[in-house]
Amino acid sequence: MAPGGYAWWYVDALSDDGDSGLTLIAFVGSVFSPYYAWQRRRAPGGAADATDHCAINIALYGRGGKRWAMTERGRAALARDATTLRVGPSALRWRNGALEAEIDEVTVPIPSRVRGRLRVEPLAVMTQPYALDAGGVHHWQPIAPCARIDVEFEHPPHVWRGHAYVDHNRGDAPLERHFARWDWSRATLPGGDVVVLYDVERRDGTPLSLALRFDAAGRVAGFSPPPPAALPTTGWRIARGTRSDAGHPARVRATLEDTPFYARSLVEMRLHGEPATAVHESLSLDRFTAPIVQAMLPFRMPRRAR
Repeated sequence: MAPGGYAWWYVDALSDDGDSGLTLIAFVGSVFSPYYAWQRRRAPGGAADATDHCAINIALYGRGGKRWAMTERGRAALARDATTLRVGPSALRWRNGALEAEIDEVTVPIPSRVRGRLRVEPLAVMTQPYALDAGGVHHWQPIAPCARIDVEFEHPPHVWRGHAYVDHNRGDAPLERHFARWDWSRATLPGGDVVVLYDVERRDGTPLSLALRFDAAGRVAGFSPPPPAALPTTGWRIARGTRSDAGHPARVRATLEDTPFYARSLVEMRLHGEPATAVHESLSLDRFTAPIVQAMLPFRMPRRAR
């Protein structure tokens, strides 16, 4: 990984009954870390050590209660090899064809334990990365767009089974250097296929709009993106947008995370003539770099050496 770069592994899941969900992100070179941003500004040429800014972010939603935790840790807390990534007390590992995670984190600002495990079984594993910028500095790779998950958390109690999605992002420069904002979503269709929509606003003004459909056999097909569909802004006035079949507006079913620079939502739309509920995210990197937002972030993202 280049100095000043990043890598993250992302899992999101919804229960089969639609009442519970989770998001798990493991960062090396945490792209949303104020500490990493400060270090890059001080380091010659921005060449800060990504491994000194690691975190595992866990968010749980639904009947067992909502929890969110993200503690950044230094290089002494990081251990990794070809199959395992450990950051402090939490770890992800590939074993017997599945992704397993053991989570032991603490929420802020009111401390509460988030402890449990999950197991993601990919129906197929993808290997093709997609460049997100014209220079090929940033890449996104859907690893397991179609997957099943078993969730078992003791604190708070969350036990359920559902459908899941896994991907990987990596880059050799900060996100805000090449992107102004993006909207991303993944939706599981009634038959099990997964549609990913990715609209990126690049700094150089060139467009990127990805529309991909994945099936359980590992096949992927690109298609013409549906028309844009407006969504209401969040409480923090973050712009949200998606796409939906012509004549079918999209609707925000729930806003899961509403922050000064990022929103995660459940969005109902219609794709390929079928109803779908998508996990949707909107990211404003102009907001992220604002000094007042950088000053607020440590209250949600504490740092520990280990």
